[in-house]
Amino acid sequence: MHARNLLSCARGLTTNLKANARASASTFQRSGEIPIVDVPSYNRTINESVKSGFLDSAIQLFKEMPEHDTISWNLIIAGYARHGFPEQALDVFKEMVSQGIKENPSTFSSILDICSDFGFYREGLQVHCRVIFLGFCSNLFVGSALVDLYMQMGLVGLALRLFDELPKQNLATWNLILRGFCGLGRSVELIELFWRMQIEGVNANCVTFSYLIRGCSNGGFLDQGKQLHCHMIKLGWMQSNIFIANALVDLYSACGSSIDVRKLIEFIPAKDVISWNSIVSVHADNGLPFKALEFFYTMRLWGKRPSVRSFVGFLNLSSRTQNLLLGKQIHGFVLKLGFDSSSVHIQSALIDMYGKCNEIRSSVTLFNEIPLRNLECCNSLITSFLYCGLIKDVIEMFRLMVYEGVRPDHVTFSTLIKTLSLSASASLSSCQLLHCCVIKSGFESDIVVSCSLIDAYSRSGNIKFSHQIFDRISAPNTICYTSIISGYGRNGMGREGLIMLDEMIHKGLKPDAIMFLCVLMGCDHSGLVEEGKSVFESMKDSYGVNPDQRHYSCMVNLLGRAGLLEESEEMLKTAPLEGDSVMWSSLLRSCRVHGNEKVGKRAAKVLMELEPEDPAAYLQVLSFYSEIGDSERSEYVREIMAMKKIRREFGYSLIEVNDRYYLQE
Repeated sequence: MHARNLLSCARGLTTNLKANARASASTFQRSGEIPIVDVPSYNRTINESVKSGFLDSAIQLFKEMPEHDTISWNLIIAGYARHGFPEQALDVFKEMVSQGIKENPSTFSSILDICSDFGFYREGLQVHCRVIFLGFCSNLFVGSALVDLYMQMGLVGLALRLFDELPKQNLATWNLILRGFCGLGRSVELIELFWRMQIEGVNANCVTFSYLIRGCSNGGFLDQGKQLHCHMIKLGWMQSNIFIANALVDLYSACGSSIDVRKLIEFIPAKDVISWNSIVSVHADNGLPFKALEFFYTMRLWGKRPSVRSFVGFLNLSSRTQNLLLGKQIHGFVLKLGFDSSSVHIQSALIDMYGKCNEIRSSVTLFNEIPLRNLECCNSLITSFLYCGLIKDVIEMFRLMVYEGVRPDHVTFSTLIKTLSLSASASLSSCQLLHCCVIKSGFESDIVVSCSLIDAYSRSGNIKFSHQIFDRISAPNTICYTSIISGYGRNGMGREGLIMLDEMIHKGLKPDAIMFLCVLMGCDHSGLVEEGKSVFESMKDSYGVNPDQRHYSCMVNLLGRAGLLEESEEMLKTAPLEGDSVMWSSLLRSCRVHGNEKVGKRAAKVLMELEPEDPAAYLQVLSFYSEIGDSERSEYVREIMAMKKIRREFGYSLIEVNDRYYLQE
């Protein structure tokens, strides 16, 4: 009823305005005077129609206006953006410029916000050129919108330069720059900027602290987070601002401080549904299903309705742990509450959950039931296809997205590039083709996409291109360094990987377990024995990283290749669970290369005990005994293989030469 009344009102306003315009025009025609169009009245009606949700009426009235001013164009641009049609908003802006209508600060502020929010970065750069041409760079609102655009693009240096050139840096502009650093995950710079903001006398508000707390959550800065918590208690915001309390719940949960989370619960009123859903979600996100279910049950006892966030948390937990039973139970609950068709987040989480649990048919069924394709669900299905190793389906899904007009984002391109790098038919030309798509779409500066490109080029043997992409990253993080070091190691350039490790440490970045694994693999492939030993010893002593089986496996292989077989065996015995079949197989292979019968016999015995049904293990042991001339043991292994009906399976190699593929047995 209310919607019909609004529609009637909007139509009535439009009809009256048209009638008045026609009456005025006829009067002027009779008197011989030039008619005067009441543009402000038209603009007011367009504005009211847009705000009331009647975009079609506003567009129709705009088209029927005898003439337009800048405000008229601004209202239609803002109307399209407000109702989720950013591409149409850009088309209106282009038409406005082509007709010679001069933009004002409001025009540029709106259009730059559209470019930032919807990822139209290429168009945003063109708009910046227009801003410079018309001399609006010194305008506070236009300058702030440009700062936000370049922060969204990841061009931090340029964004900071524009920020420093603003005529005035008020709280709103500070919050923009803080939000940008928070979104990029650069928590250290975020905290530093906050202290600079305090020095310059700008008082923070709740929005500022929400970004700071989120930044501490992302970086795991528990101590800094506690300092902010104390500051907010002094300001009296803990009781008055529930969003701050929710952000603190996320902080302490992300840092693994469950005691602080339980203390915060005492300050959160029982009637606050948002907080309880936050508590349920963070426990699920941190792999505490029983605690999450306990809080979920308590919330239901008090009659509180679960939100999308709680269900997404449970579904993500099911994905990580591959707990299909829990995922199906949550799916059933979602169906009862009617969230399955109304929430994009739940739809994408369900598709992801079934995919990660290897129920890919269920993922496809859910996707096909969605009436309107959206980016989140498309990305969930693409990543599920990749997880299940369905390379061709990933490519087909990308084609479907393009066909249906779903604009890909950094997640889409990152998944596609990773798919390409894992494909047996990947080539330099295919990497370059996808790289061109990334550049045209404006995602070249995205760190996740850049890391995927570094990995893809290095896997195709083009480490030179990987290094060029790495050099273009303005502020590489640990993941970026891991990607390039892994690429160097994969291509037998272990020394270059060690140089990058030193560079990263000098920049204040702390290496993690994955980083050390990539460095050790580089040392292994390059035969850098002493360097590998030094890195392995420094893991725990200097950086507090405990080596796991993967690190021990690299060291066993490195020592074995160098002929240090006794040392390799001792290293293997100190590994967790005294190593696995991969390590013993590596040691046996090294014994075959260096002709060490003593260690080789021990390795062969253990390998057969660990893998009694693996044909590859028996064939390796058989080859070893044949090479050392032990016919008795060779015959014994053959009899076991015959008894177990173990047959050798042939492998194939696919290589590319001059854009042609060759299959070799």
